[in-house]
Amino acid sequence: MNNAYFLNLKNNFLDNIGWSCFQLGVFCLPSSAFISYLFLFVALVNGSIKRRDLYWREYWNYPLVLVTFLMLIGCIRSHTGSLAWFGLFNWVPFFWFFWALHPYLLTPERRIKCASLLVLGSIPVLITGFGQLWLGWEGPWEVFDGLIIWFVSPGGEPLGRLSGLFDYANITAAWLSGVWPFCLASVLHPFIVGRNRVIPFVLLVAFIAAMILTNSRNAWGAIVLGLPLVIGSASWSWLIPLMLICFLPVIIAVLPVFDFGIQQFARSIVPDSVWMRLSDMQFVDTRSFEATRIGQWKVAVNLIFEKPWLGWGAAAFSIIYPLRTGLFHGHSHNLPLELGISHGILVSLLINIFVFSLLIISGLYGIFNRLNSTKNIIVDRAWWTSTLILICFYATDIPLFDSRINILGWILLIGLRCMIYNYKSQNISIKKI
Repeated sequence: MNNAYFLNLKNNFLDNIGWSCFQLGVFCLPSSAFISYLFLFVALVNGSIKRRDLYWREYWNYPLVLVTFLMLIGCIRSHTGSLAWFGLFNWVPFFWFFWALHPYLLTPERRIKCASLLVLGSIPVLITGFGQLWLGWEGPWEVFDGLIIWFVSPGGEPLGRLSGLFDYANITAAWLSGVWPFCLASVLHPFIVGRNRVIPFVLLVAFIAAMILTNSRNAWGAIVLGLPLVIGSASWSWLIPLMLICFLPVIIAVLPVFDFGIQQFARSIVPDSVWMRLSDMQFVDTRSFEATRIGQWKVAVNLIFEKPWLGWGAAAFSIIYPLRTGLFHGHSHNLPLELGISHGILVSLLINIFVFSLLIISGLYGIFNRLNSTKNIIVDRAWWTSTLILICFYATDIPLFDSRINILGWILLIGLRCMIYNYKSQNISIKKI
């Protein structure tokens, strides 16, 4: 690709209404999807002006165009009728989104601003989450004559798990996990509130506490995964052994390979809610195999093999799974499998290759490249880590069905694409660790 393509974008959109609307849309995203969509739509239109003829020069768009055609063909032959067409809204508009929002994340300074807004915009999630658990707050709360509605469940949703203004604790966990690396990065290299470290540290503690209180295993894993990646490889020689020592009691309490006496001692140290949650012992007598993730994935794989090329159509799993097992689940709890069921193996492969290519190439050029001396590298590491964390979420859940999480994911992917351009324009060659 011609480098002047992106450079022209940077100059054309440096100071315009699109950038202001993008910032407002990002800040409002967790609190009000509707208001965020209005601002982001203006940013999308503004980001597309004078660029329609350049869409085909962006080679990262090619797999998305092919996926669009395959999805459309699949919808024509789907088994879920209108649901298949409605399912396209989870994907096709975001292929335009990926291209049109490049100008707003093109520079490191803009990515830093976006990261700050994601953190600050998450404060209502934290406040409502702590309020529902500790103060018994209960919604719905309406602002601006119902324009913003927060459905805050007293005691959390499910009960006892922090969900805040989101509908479900796992969705809240996905949002907080995707944003918390920016808090950690700002503690190490302040950027959220000037050079102040106190406020980012308070927010970091609040984020970690909220993630723990969601009782989401994915969120707990995000804490463990995020620390060494954001802090950087220079710390791994002491940080990873220290983390292993700290988590050793949890490992002993969960894995059934240790001596019974030692395991019981570890379980006396580790809170019951933690080791039981990690080992799934609370369901040992009440949960059938079909209700587990493995049971759902087994059915999902069978469905893919039955219609491998174009799939069954969107929402097929939620229709067919109850017919075959007598149990209801809205999705297969694994995004590659869900794509394979709904749209076929080719679509699933193309989307996964697209996402992992962005992740790997941006990592090799910048995040894990010893030749990269960019001063904002820690923010890029946090950005890369946030993307990886959300990808890991999609291995055991599908939070993108909440459009706010879907938008967050695409914003992170756009940032990776812009990082690759930045690193290439600086002529940083690839050098492994």
